[in-house]
Amino acid sequence: MIEQVATAFERKDYYTAAKLLKQLLTESPENPWVQFYLGQLHEVSQKRQEAEKIYRQLLRSTTNTKILTQARQGLQRLQEIKQEERQRAITKATSEPSHTELGVLILKPLSQELKTIAAPKFAQIMQLDSYTARLILPSRGWRLYRTGQVGELKYYGTQLQQAGIPCFWTTIAAIQQIQVFQVKYFSESNPQLTVVCRNQENQLGSLTFDWSEVTTRVVGLLPIFEEVVDRNVRGKLERKTQTQDYAQFCDLHLPDRHCILRLYDHGYEFQQGVEITPQVSQNTIRINWNSLLEWMEQHLPQVKIWSDFTPFAETVLDQTEMLGNIQSHIHLFRREKTNWDPAFHLYSGLIFVNFT
Repeated sequence: MIEQVATAFERKDYYTAAKLLKQLLTESPENPWVQFYLGQLHEVSQKRQEAEKIYRQLLRSTTNTKILTQARQGLQRLQEIKQEERQRAITKATSEPSHTELGVLILKPLSQELKTIAAPKFAQIMQLDSYTARLILPSRGWRLYRTGQVGELKYYGTQLQQAGIPCFWTTIAAIQQIQVFQVKYFSESNPQLTVVCRNQENQLGSLTFDWSEVTTRVVGLLPIFEEVVDRNVRGKLERKTQTQDYAQFCDLHLPDRHCILRLYDHGYEFQQGVEITPQVSQNTIRINWNSLLEWMEQHLPQVKIWSDFTPFAETVLDQTEMLGNIQSHIHLFRREKTNWDPAFHLYSGLIFVNFT
């Protein structure tokens, strides 16, 4: 009867093939030829997942060379169809000019238990092996997974979300459109807040707003690098760049005004404006900065604080080309440019665009 099934497939008489297979599955369901033709029937019926499952099972369970060869050919056909469909979908997703803008795809963290469930799905969508997929899925904080045309990122991101893998995507242009004001000091705090600040053209001015306009706080540490002379393992002197200190940053998001107020410890003029803490000569910048953060906390008790910048930065620092498209709005004195600065603005901007 197997020969009759083969003949039916050759004639593309799938109705007869299905009828014969139904009988064979009752009589000898474990027969590898029966399973192979069942896989073929699924394939021509557009039940590709079922077909792939049977072909892979045959590769593990049979030693018949002819069946193994045809099962591999079946998997190859399925893979080619999937690749063609994927390419058509990506072409369609990037067909409009706005869909070709540079963007980023960010993966959100998963618990270890959920990673075990999500890894095979992630591997299938992104065409990876399960081991690599599990390594890529984050468990601590956000991970920058891919950069490219935002239409393509949306295509992948939508599939990931449908598979229960949390992620989001954003254009770099959307982040660049956010206005950033460098806060020098708070000049008034009652009944409304007024900050003396510099705009993106470095013009000094002031901005008055209510505490209620602040929806988010973003804090992070940016390393300060210095060139030092040290001895290497052979005892010879050599110059190397080391992290000597960290600058502390705090962004206040005002989405209704589409702006960020950016403060940092060495840029805030503690001697000016509102008295945040009694000015004692022994006060260090760290003490004053902590007092400023506590003062803001008192007025913003319900506002969410985002503080996972460092683990996120570790996933993005090697993306030099993409970060080169981001104006950092960080004005630390640096002997050389560093990707840490645009990475912080990217982190804060992603939060602004997607979560405020």
